[in-house]
Amino acid sequence: MINLKHVGRLKNNKRRAIVAYRTLPNDPYHALVVFTDSLPADEHDALISLVESAAGQDSYELAEAMARSRLPDGRVMLSGFHLTGRLFKIPTADIEMTPNTNSSIALDKLNEVIAQQRNVTIHDLALRPDGSQPPVGTPGQRPAAVEPQRAPQTAQPADVYTTPAAAVEPLSNEDIARRLRGQADALYKEAKRLRDEAEQLSPIKKKSVAKTLEE
Repeated sequence: MINLKHVGRLKNNKRRAIVAYRTLPNDPYHALVVFTDSLPADEHDALISLVESAAGQDSYELAEAMARSRLPDGRVMLSGFHLTGRLFKIPTADIEMTPNTNSSIALDKLNEVIAQQRNVTIHDLALRPDGSQPPVGTPGQRPAAVEPQRAPQTAQPADVYTTPAAAVEPLSNEDIARRLRGQADALYKEAKRLRDEAEQLSPIKKKSVAKTLEE
């Protein structure tokens, strides 16, 4: 049985998600995810191919590989998803990872396991501002205790998140306009693809000119 990293879903409705970041800087109780059902077909296939690739599976956080990969239209995958509003900030307690069809583990619990393996706290799991991986603690030393924080239980779109060090801030009018144009373009392409498929399955029968004149 093949196990895949970075694959998960929401606990409440089983909505499929690809986890770009398991934790965020200064916020270990939230992850950044892409919902696969929100993507056009070509972008969906590109993301899944990346997840299944050696580059995706070898990456500590999938976002590292996304920042080096491109969507079919040439955009960098990570920034492309950010600009079109595809990245969502979700509490880790609301996500369960599904490495295969027969097993699952809550993301907040998985983060605790990873922290224990690295002998650090979950606050140390996020990628560093320079893109480097978090440290590995000295064997035998207990990680410093950190006061627990309660994470909000509401999902939020990640308005601004281009690098691990970026903060989540309100969008400017220019950012909103750029996002709307990107979403409109994506919807147009998807609508055209669906119309083409429908036409191939059952072409629209046009009335002849003569018959139209008789009517």
